[in-house]
Amino acid sequence: MIRIAEFAGRDVAVFGLARTGLAAAKALLAGGARVHAWDENETARAAAEAEGLPLSDINTRDWRAFAALVLSPGIPLHFPRPHRIVELARAVGAPVIGDIELFARAVAALPPAARPKVIGITGTNGKSTTTALIGHILQSGGKDVRVGGNIGQAVLDLPPLHAGAVYVLELSSYQLDLVQSLRCDVSVLLNLTPDHLERHGTMANYLAAKKRIFANQGAGDWAIVGVDTPETAAVCTALLASGARRVAPISASQAMGRGVSALAGFIYDALDGRAEKVVDLSGAQALPGRHNAQNAAAAFAAARAFGMTPRAIAEAMATFPGLPHRMENIGQIGGVRFVNDSKATNADSAAQALAVFPRAYWIAGGVAKAGGIASLASFFPALSGAFLYGEAADGFAATLAGQTRVERSDDLAGAVRAAFAAARQSSEPDPVVLFSPACASFDQFRDYEHRGAVFKQIVATLDVAPADRATA
Repeated sequence: MIRIAEFAGRDVAVFGLARTGLAAAKALLAGGARVHAWDENETARAAAEAEGLPLSDINTRDWRAFAALVLSPGIPLHFPRPHRIVELARAVGAPVIGDIELFARAVAALPPAARPKVIGITGTNGKSTTTALIGHILQSGGKDVRVGGNIGQAVLDLPPLHAGAVYVLELSSYQLDLVQSLRCDVSVLLNLTPDHLERHGTMANYLAAKKRIFANQGAGDWAIVGVDTPETAAVCTALLASGARRVAPISASQAMGRGVSALAGFIYDALDGRAEKVVDLSGAQALPGRHNAQNAAAAFAAARAFGMTPRAIAEAMATFPGLPHRMENIGQIGGVRFVNDSKATNADSAAQALAVFPRAYWIAGGVAKAGGIASLASFFPALSGAFLYGEAADGFAATLAGQTRVERSDDLAGAVRAAFAAARQSSEPDPVVLFSPACASFDQFRDYEHRGAVFKQIVATLDVAPADRATA
């Protein structure tokens, strides 16, 4: 745990008691703050109380006593309107911050020689894989690495700060909305496509939140920026023009005269001059597809910023195991391969999986994002079938009509069984059932991890003869 001593002896409201809120409350308590923890959900309150956190209905408190409001990143901050608790805090001038801001202030409070290094990764798609990959490469190179933030452990649940440590943090736009003082030694912005507009309102607001990852950087810091989406290419151009930090453009679609590119299965390093072929990505089995080529290029640039050699980076990439719920090969049953891509919470993310498995028996559904799956139309004719469930099923079926076989089910279990039956009855060699929902999970699941775990449980219970069962 990272103790937060900034508010010792003062009252702090913590609103939202999921993973990050619980960690923030504990870190503040450990640092001597008087914590007033609250959640509108009774189950969440009971879980917090069971862990020894002091509950206090902050709706009824005198807000003039609070030194700050620590807000869960999932609670509306700006659009469509601030949550009532946020308005209460603003009315009395109490700063509204998040767990990443608490972390950033704790780092900044240390003498410069005692501070750890911080790598922040954001983007619409690919940030979890890139975060885990950077952590794996640096750890393989002997660094004292801690990986967390929007992936795995909450940042304040990570081991204490000290010089020599490297914190590799996935940062969502929700988290970045709540930071002011975060300084990343290496900031990574991968891409930007429409997502979370119900939270941010406009693409301009969404981009503004992402760009906060570059705030407070200095001349010795690195900005690694994907140039394969127009918005991020413009950000890269502006950062290069400012000259305030070192900038490494990255691409999986074009050769870079300066930066890092990943083309035709190889990484080319042009950070120091003429481009050199440095990594053969065919050895990195957990990084298939063009989207992972961009992730690999970003991770390569980050590791080079920390002084690692191309050869050491290539060796580490070859041993990267991949992430649960992201293009995760979970086995083969009755000749049918199952891939768990529950992390695909929007159409652009699902496109990455469909590009790798174009003939898949595709399972999709949940709570649709703006635009639905219309952007995936080029994949529809090649699909072996689409098996839909949940809130989005009817809308998706209408979009897919006439393009491929479509079956609807009430729930994920029904969709899995239907896809499995269709795949087994086909004459296709090595059929693939791909679970890449292209939706948020909240109609039937807590989050994408819960959704992916349920998918794997359903697959494990499929009824086949023992002789047909194999593992991958």
